[in-house]
Amino acid sequence: MTIGKLTKVKLRDVWPHEALDFTRWLTENIDVLNDATGLQMSNALRERPAGSFNVDIVAEDENGDVVVIENQLEASNHDHLGKLLTYLTAFEAKTAVWIVANPRIEHVNAIAWLNQSLPAALYLLKVEAVRIGDSAPAPLLTQIVGPNEESRKTRHIKEEIKEEFDDRKSVRKRFWVGLLQVANQRTQLHASRSPNGDSWLAAGGGRAGISFTYSIRQHDVQVEVYIDRGAEREEENERILDAFLRHKDDIETKVGAPLEWQRLDTRRGCRVRLVSDKGGYRDADLWPELFEWMASHMVKLEAAFRPLINRLDRDLGDAAT
Repeated sequence: MTIGKLTKVKLRDVWPHEALDFTRWLTENIDVLNDATGLQMSNALRERPAGSFNVDIVAEDENGDVVVIENQLEASNHDHLGKLLTYLTAFEAKTAVWIVANPRIEHVNAIAWLNQSLPAALYLLKVEAVRIGDSAPAPLLTQIVGPNEESRKTRHIKEEIKEEFDDRKSVRKRFWVGLLQVANQRTQLHASRSPNGDSWLAAGGGRAGISFTYSIRQHDVQVEVYIDRGAEREEENERILDAFLRHKDDIETKVGAPLEWQRLDTRRGCRVRLVSDKGGYRDADLWPELFEWMASHMVKLEAAFRPLINRLDRDLGDAAT
């Protein structure tokens, strides 16, 4: 048996011009790229416009999603990496393939990092031309880096987390819209506040560091007076809470329920709150009832605490003496 010797051929001897020769050949032989990547691409078209640029090849994968392909018959460089990412976003592609003659380590690392960070799959391939004996030259495409199973899992997890996070913010914002429509008919305390995706909505209490706050979780809601005088005046938080505590019985009588008086040792602030576990922002069928409960108890909370906030300097002075 005679075994031939594999020798390399200069790329420019096989494809003298990158666009006219290599890109045209690859478009007509996309199956070679499929073998190297494991993708199932078809309908390859070359020199497609992307704004004021032209991507070398645009194809479709087996799901009909766009794949952009950038060719470079030389060492990888920043310019082509930038083009690859530009085309990826311009076509809203799910996959990008970068074919180079010499993949620099900086760009190998960059593609590996992008596979961990972007909601897309990126491949970096090395192209060579070889022959055995006097045979016709043949392409040799070697995958240098691509999306591995772990990066795919990580990307999917990130996408799921983002979708869940966006969903939470959207639901919470709708909750606040409904609550404010009810609450603003009872009190103007939060009238200047705009609905957002946060889990809390606060209004100033008439003294720096004291706020009247609505808070929501998935299955409970609360109204509270929150005390946080800032990092440089942290010791004042407990002094203010103690001043309020001297009127505990009167406050709870006005609110009509026992309150939780919390020093929050693991946090900077203190708070006085009333919680309802009858439902939260995930219990949409209970929203009207929750709106009424929160609005009515915020009115009572403000009525009980506002006079004490207004006379707080005197109460703190009396405590010091």
